[in-house]
Amino acid sequence: MKKFLFNHFLPRLLILLFRVWCWTLRVHNQNPAGEKFFQDLSGSYILALWHGRIFYLFYHFRNRSDLHLLISPSRDGDFLARLADLMGYSVIRGSSFKKAVPSARALIKVLRRGGRIVIVADGSRGPRCQAQPGSLQIAGITDSPLIPMTFGAKHRWTLNSWDRFVIPYPFSRCTLNFGNPIPISARVDAETLKKKQAALEQALNRITLESE
Repeated sequence: MKKFLFNHFLPRLLILLFRVWCWTLRVHNQNPAGEKFFQDLSGSYILALWHGRIFYLFYHFRNRSDLHLLISPSRDGDFLARLADLMGYSVIRGSSFKKAVPSARALIKVLRRGGRIVIVADGSRGPRCQAQPGSLQIAGITDSPLIPMTFGAKHRWTLNSWDRFVIPYPFSRCTLNFGNPIPISARVDAETLKKKQAALEQALNRITLESE
């Protein structure tokens, strides 16, 4: 009975509350042209965001089965995967921390089929707001545009977690923001990769600051 409640009833209840919560928000898109750019693309692309800015974006792209999320194969991951499935996403089970190579291969396979993925640029464990190389390497291998995105909220809770996770107050105003695609070739040296990491980091921090 407890397992049934945890696997079926609780996720549905949380998703209902989450949908109602986000429905109350007043949302302004600072860069509608930036969003339209990738929404009009017929092929693959990668959306990159900071871990602490997941909350509203998880709602904004709901019912998008063409978007694939990488979720840990752990027990906690089982619960998160159920939430993602209820929100209409496609889920890939894997870790960006342990056994990252098979996870990267799965993401590359999706992109080569013309699918789209969402990647947390600072990973599942941080450091906070420091871009990791994985999304850039996958973008280069698959020749997929890498697009930074974020949201901000003036009236919000900021959790005391490693990622400083942002939750907007109900009925508050949220601001969406999107950056320009970051180009990267399939074969780059270590120095160039570091420069691209810095470019992604700066872009995400800039659009996040603009959205506050």
